[in-house]
Amino acid sequence: MDVGDLAVGARSGHEGPEEKPERPEKTAPPATEDVVPSGGDSGSGAGDGDDGDEQGGGEAPKPKKQRSFWKELPLLIGIALVLALLIKTFLVQAFSIPSDSMQNTLQQGDRVLVDKLTPWFGSEPERGEVVVFHDPDGWLAGEPAPNPNAVQTALSWIGLMPSADEKDLIKRVVAVAGDTVECKGTGPLKINGKGLDEPYVYPGNTPCSVDDSGGQFKKTVPPGKIWVMGDHRQNSLDSRYHQQDENDGFVPVDSVVGRAIVVAWPPTRWSTLPVPETFDQGLSAAAPGALGLAGAVPLVLWRRRRITVGNARVSGRGTAR
Repeated sequence: MDVGDLAVGARSGHEGPEEKPERPEKTAPPATEDVVPSGGDSGSGAGDGDDGDEQGGGEAPKPKKQRSFWKELPLLIGIALVLALLIKTFLVQAFSIPSDSMQNTLQQGDRVLVDKLTPWFGSEPERGEVVVFHDPDGWLAGEPAPNPNAVQTALSWIGLMPSADEKDLIKRVVAVAGDTVECKGTGPLKINGKGLDEPYVYPGNTPCSVDDSGGQFKKTVPPGKIWVMGDHRQNSLDSRYHQQDENDGFVPVDSVVGRAIVVAWPPTRWSTLPVPETFDQGLSAAAPGALGLAGAVPLVLWRRRRITVGNARVSGRGTAR
């Protein structure tokens, strides 16, 4: 073995003749790292180079540019107006109190929220509820008409303010169909013969008014009607003082907008409007049929007893057993 061969083997690290090393190929400089949107593909070989080539090696998709707030604002306003209109029409509407007829329960300037949903399901007003209703037959004749500005008109259209075109009143329901309501002297107000304890009546007022204009009355409420009175009894032109109209002072149930449930404004006056306890004392009038049956049963029993005692044959048969 030649010494030159050993030197060559030691230098190359393997047997055989030394091969001429190949010149390394020039490589492209590393690309700067890009942030790829979530779920996207870089296409630049950030992962597997072959995969990037198979997918076309195109540029990464650009994220969609967000619309500016000012471009979206009209859409948001439109949606809010539609929702407000739907709520006003079918759910709840705000009304302003323009007079003192419901003091001290309601004051001038109060804003109440009225439930308009339950009437859609066939619910009718009940005794003790405070209700808003359309003018039945000229109750507001001679009252000054409001003259709202453009902003007030727009707010009333979407239900944030009461409409100036609608002639509405607010009173308390004291009697419903079938009830006999009566005022004699200064009171108390009677429903089907039972006197009411009315702590909501304005301090210093009497439950009934002694006058010849309608304060003294006894009326039976017909089907589909209600009898309403204000809590400020001596300052309320209610059913008592419209007995000469086409409804005899009654308010048609179809004219009722809804029940006032909350005093929403001002914040210092916030309160609910529940039905007073005096209307929970079982005021319903007995049905005529039930009264007739109750009166007929003793009469029939008495008559049968007379016939049995006076007829020997019937009496004998009755004791033969």
